[in-house]
Amino acid sequence: MNLRTLSAMAVITGASVMGATPGLAQTVPASQVRAINLARNTAVAENGGLSVYRPQPCMFQTSSGGGDCLVNQDANGYTFQFLGGAPGWPENGSAPTTETEIQIAPDGRSVNEVLYNGSPR
Repeated sequence: MNLRTLSAMAVITGASVMGATPGLAQTVPASQVRAINLARNTAVAENGGLSVYRPQPCMFQTSSGGGDCLVNQDANGYTFQFLGGAPGWPENGSAPTTETEIQIAPDGRSVNEVLYNGSPR
């Protein structure tokens, strides 16, 4: 084999691998993305706004549907439980000041109930 043949094979192999990749990726349902966004924004509003409060980083992981913050998903909807605190708290090692547990409707469009919003339990 010459260099041109090897280059052509690399391009073909790479293209087929790249073409297969999207089929392997899992997608998060739109309702779950709406639910995490609504849960996060509700907690921000309940706790004084972004100038004084930031939710736990997992609440920004829309591509994973909330990661570790999603504690339950059933016919009642999505339940998220997460910590929060002053801006920068996770990055600078500060302790969280708030814990929020919130249930969002199955379609992700409304808050069913704020189950808890207070000091970390």
